[in-house]
Amino acid sequence: MSHHKVVIIGTGPAGYTAALYASRANLEPLVFEGVQPGGQLTITTEVENFPGFRKGIMGPELMEEMREQVLRFGTIIKSETVLEANLSARPFILKTDKAEYTADSVIIATGASAKWMGIGKDQQLSMSGGGVSACATCDGFFFRGKEIAVVGGGDTAIEEATYLTKFASKVNLIHRRDKLRASKALQDRASKNEKIVFHWNKTVEDVLTSSVETPLGEKVEKIRALKLKDTVDGTSSELKVEGLFVAIGHEPNTGLFVGQLPMDETGYLKVEGASSRTAIPGVFACGDVQDHVYRQAITAAGSGCMAAIDAERWLAANGIVE
Repeated sequence: MSHHKVVIIGTGPAGYTAALYASRANLEPLVFEGVQPGGQLTITTEVENFPGFRKGIMGPELMEEMREQVLRFGTIIKSETVLEANLSARPFILKTDKAEYTADSVIIATGASAKWMGIGKDQQLSMSGGGVSACATCDGFFFRGKEIAVVGGGDTAIEEATYLTKFASKVNLIHRRDKLRASKALQDRASKNEKIVFHWNKTVEDVLTSSVETPLGEKVEKIRALKLKDTVDGTSSELKVEGLFVAIGHEPNTGLFVGQLPMDETGYLKVEGASSRTAIPGVFACGDVQDHVYRQAITAAGSGCMAAIDAERWLAANGIVE
């Protein structure tokens, strides 16, 4: 088995930043890319809120820059997916789809995945810049002056709908029931917002698109309307919108660690106080896998820095590195 002082599971801003700090500390980290190398930003289009890029940068390009940066400092990256993690052993044992490894410390940066509606087109259009998103703070600016829709009925949906009224001309909130699950304070605020229109007892049956030519002469599919189904009488209707935000929740990628690490009621890893430490000494968590509040590239990167520093200090305190 190949042994490493630090193994990082997952990439994205958290994993790559952890690798950057760990490699510059001469810890020679090993990074497993997993099933989605680069994380969620690889399926976004333009990123305008990451510091240092005044004209914005495409998500895949930002991730490629981060990848090349960590390689420059000696990070080892393997295109493998961790299938099993034994965190009760010392050193820790990690089995991938190709080999088996041991590690003195582990940084978990497996992220979280947005829940989609299961109709195919929503996720597809989010990846191609077709007007569908799962992050209002990431993409709301692109819908300035446009009529859009938000799907969901919990706190996240109401928060996103309210936030989007800063940009959109009208926000249609689509919910499959006749009442919201969100907190009363959020409901009251949304109901008083003249830009928010509620569509009760409705589900999205289909996303209707049209072909649009970009300034570069390319043809892309853009959302033009939603086909809605009434959950009471089964009738269908069409709602014209130029954007769709799916706010039915995120799912942390923590299946590997069930029964090994403490999680909250929704599956996010718990860390100790203002640190990246988990309940197992030598195991650290960063990024969206432990953050259900902010879920931003910059906060993920910051927590990746914290995880690398915490790991370095733990290794030194236990005499594994000087």
